[in-house]
Amino acid sequence: MAAEDNETTVEEGYSVTVPADVRERVDLEPGDRLRWEVTEDGRLVAEVVRERYGAAGDLEPIDVGETDAVEVTDGYEWFWCPRRSSTRTCCSRP
Repeated sequence: MAAEDNETTVEEGYSVTVPADVRERVDLEPGDRLRWEVTEDGRLVAEVVRERYGAAGDLEPIDVGETDAVEVTDGYEWFWCPRRSSTRTCCSRP
């Protein structure tokens, strides 16, 4: 396969289409993510990060019985944590 066959154009919104041959060779599927890196010599490298939809869909649920999870977490002191800004909370036991 010629190198030109694997070239794509960066669209106005900075999106690109991964060529079919490349998608097939790395088993790229919807839901997978790409992690981008620029090497010291200026090459652009994309690493596939697998996040397949329904990846855990075929697992059987496990019955763990009754727990004291609510009682245990009621004893925590909750506060805003800047390190976990996505959840805005973290906890510490008194």
